[in-house]
Formats: sequence, C-alpha cells, structure tokens
Amino acid sequence: MPETRTLKRARKARRQGKSPSSQAGEFVREEIHHVREGKHGARSTRQAIAIGLSKARRAGVKLGVPKRASARTRQSARSASARAGKKPSRTRSRASLGALKHERRRAASPTALARQAKSSARKRGPKARRAAARKAARTRRRRA
Repeated sequence: MPETRTLKRARKARRQGKSPSSQAGEFVREEIHHVREGKHGARSTRQAIAIGLSKARRAGVKLGVPKRASARTRQSARSASARAGKKPSRTRSRASLGALKHERRRAASPTALARQAKSSARKRGPKARRAAARKAARTRRRRA
C-alpha cells in the first residue's frame, strides 16, 4: 500500500493536468526511497521501477503499457490495472515482500539509477535525447 503522502502528491499532479507518467513518478520515487532506507531490496533498478509503476496502476493512475514491452510485462500491467482500487491479497503481498527483503540495496544507488536512465535514453534515440536536453535547459534558465 502506498504512503498517504505519495497518494496526495500523485493526486495533486493529476489535478494540475500532468501526464500519467508524471503521476506515476511519485510512486517510483517512493519505491526508490524504500530500497534506500532498507525497507526491502530489488534485484535491479528496473525491478524497483516496475514495482513503483505497478503501485501506481493499482492506485488508479491511467498508465498505458509500453509498446516494446514483453508479454510478461504486458500481462503484469493489465492485471495491476484490473485490480485497481481492490485490496491486495495478504498472503501474496507478504510473500513478495519476503522475497524482496533478501535482495540487495544496490539497485537504488545513484550510480545504478544514472546507468538505467542513460540506457533507457539511448533506446529512445538521438532526437528524443536532444529534445529532453533542450527542455532541461529551458527549465534551468527559468529558475535562474
């Protein structure tokens, strides 16, 4: 179950008209914090992100399924969306948390997150990277 603060932040983002991925970012952020503070671990950074996205879907964020996702990922996203708003199975959630407790905490390190961001940006192609860089430059200018 996501923390109340995370739910509030996500709702605020929805009210402001932000995209579903921005709303889901709050849940991913929470998950990274959980791994960092030692609540549980993750096998990889991708797993930590996937857990956050799944939580977002269950909380009712209207996230789509990635176009290039594997069949397993698609199925997982569909089932999470279908179960949105329903109470999770106690046995299953305890089992998954128990398994995650054995995993390492390295998945949420700044280095691992940077590596993940860079690899996913590389997949998007040079045009998308350039657009992201331009957008970042615009926000920097505004702040100064």
